Amino acid sequence: MGLVFGKITVETPKHEVLHSCPDYEIRRYSPSVVAEVTYDPSQLRGDRDGGFMILAQYIGALGQPQNAKPEKIAMTAPVITKSPSQSEKIAMTAPVITTGDNKATTMQFVLPAKYKTVEEAPKPLDERVVIKAEGGRKYGVARFSGVATDKVVEERVEKLRRSLERDGYKVVGDFLLARYNPPWTLPPLRTNEVMLPIE
Repeated sequence: MGLVFGKITVETPKHEVLHSCPDYEIRRYSPSVVAEVTYDPSQLRGDRDGGFMILAQYIGALGQPQNAKPEKIAMTAPVITKSPSQSEKIAMTAPVITTGDNKATTMQFVLPAKYKTVEEAPKPLDERVVIKAEGGRKYGVARFSGVATDKVVEERVEKLRRSLERDGYKVVGDFLLARYNPPWTLPPLRTNEVMLPIE
């Protein structure tokens, strides 16, 4: 029932809060290992989150894990999405990250922290799934609840960008959208974040 009511019970990315104010937090995220898939949403029934099922099969969230061991890998949160209209690819410690250009979208699951290197992660059976290492990163992060529609996200990102720049931070890439709850969580109880990479 915790999932319906927004309780987050899975592993979340390791990070240190460097600064906190009413408008945002500045966080430094630890290095991580991610599983990613790049796809054109139009080839997956127009679903911008279509890569989720491919990655969920890799970790074994939907039955037998589709990896060489086969080893079930714990799901983590949040799900991270990057709008297909954005061109610069940036990843973050999270189980799912989506980045993209005009057509191709890249979605990532950040693997549990026990996987310290690419070699320690189980090898995917699906050749579309790629395992890679991500270095530490620094983000300005603003949290909000409800449904993360494109319009809401765009407004939140612009507000965050203005706040960061007002306070002297340099934004160095495109935003990420972090969604911590599954789609069946009641909308007012959902936890979402917009994240902008900073120097």
